[in-house]
Formats: sequence, structure tokens, C-alpha cells
Amino acid sequence: MIRINLLPHRETRRRQQTQQFFVMLGGVVVLGAAVWFAVHTYLSEQFDEQQSRNKYLEGEIANLDKQIEEIKKLREQIASLLARKKVVEALQANRAEVVHLLDQLVRQLPDGVYLKGVKQTGNKVTITGYTQSQARVSTLMRNLESSTYLENPGLVEIKAVQLSGQRINEFTVNINITRAKTEEPKKPAARPAAKG
Repeated sequence: MIRINLLPHRETRRRQQTQQFFVMLGGVVVLGAAVWFAVHTYLSEQFDEQQSRNKYLEGEIANLDKQIEEIKKLREQIASLLARKKVVEALQANRAEVVHLLDQLVRQLPDGVYLKGVKQTGNKVTITGYTQSQARVSTLMRNLESSTYLENPGLVEIKAVQLSGQRINEFTVNINITRAKTEEPKKPAARPAAKG
């Protein structure tokens, strides 16, 4: 039988396997480093891109906030102008009110009644004056009630006073002015549903 010594062959094979292992280990390390570098670079670029998007969005949000503030200011100005417009319209609608009031007071004033003062607050008018008898105050109130421009007369007080040595009655009457109602814009009527 022939004897073959396999020890050097095994030793050589072990060296080759060890070299292969270290070569493969080096290849894996290089490949891992390359993958890590590629992933790191990709994520860094994505992060930078997202940061730039965030800055762009923050700038746009700031612009929108400014525009919203301007819109709020414009709405406040519009509300202010509309309030002024309503005041002017109310003044226009009621500008002849004083003329009608004085005209009606002159027309409805019975003999023996003298006015001392007329004060208007809103649509409420307070009339003070003197009369020779209380019956004439009742006549004045009936006359004011029949006026188309005046409504709801109410006697506040009547009292006897001395004026220039004569005993007369001083009275106070409240009355409301009838104001023309301003027309509101009409809403369009809803259409009836079509029968199918």
C-alpha cells in the first residue's frame, strides 16, 4: 500500500481558505462602507431637499398670513364704510323729520296752548308748554294722535304754576315720530320643485 502525506495539501488549502475569508471580509467591509456612504449621501440630500421645502412653505405661510391680515383690515374698513353708509342713509331718510314735526306741532296746537320747549331724542319728542286749562292738553293730545307723522302721545305731568302773576298749567307730553321704514334688499323667491 502506498502512503500519501496529505498534510501539506491541507495546510495549503487552509491558507487559501483563510485568504479567501479575509478577501471576502474585505470585500464585505468595502461593500458595506459603499452602501453606508450611498445611503448616507441619499438621506442627506433628502434631508436638505426637505429643509428647502420647509423653508419655502414657511415663506409662503408668512405671505399668506400677511394677506390674511390685509383681508381682515379690508373687512374692517368695509364694515366701517357700511356703518357710515347706513348712518348717511338714515339721515337722508329722516332729514325732513324736523320739518314735519314743527309743521304738525303748529297745525295741531289748539288755542290757549303755548309751547315752552321741544326736545327730540331719537324718534321720541318731549314737548313742554303752558295752557290755560287741562282740557286743552287733552285736545292737543287727540290732535297729535290724529297726525300721520306723530304717534303714541303720552302725558308725563301737568301742574299748576304761577307765571307773571297768573295761575296757569305747565305740562309735559311725550310723543313718537313715525319714521319711514328703510327697505331691505329682497331675497329671490325659491323656485318650486319641478314635478317629474
